[in-house]
Amino acid sequence: MNPLNPKKLLLTKWTAVKPIAKQKHFLVSRVIQPALPEDPIELVEIEAVLTKVTQVIAWSDLKNDAVWLQGWV
Repeated sequence: MNPLNPKKLLLTKWTAVKPIAKQKHFLVSRVIQPALPEDPIELVEIEAVLTKVTQVIAWSDLKNDAVWLQGWV
């Protein structure tokens, strides 16, 4: 997998390897900024494309190929 930059994750597309609540395709809808600007970004909000339900996950979880695939597969 290509290296991920947390600052460039906004509006990227992801596919869950195992569907989450019957949802498979997700979009990074928000990169959650840390309280202090010098701290690293840790969390992103992903939105299910079909239902628009959102959830917050650690952005580093997206690097796990067993859970997430980049793009809509």
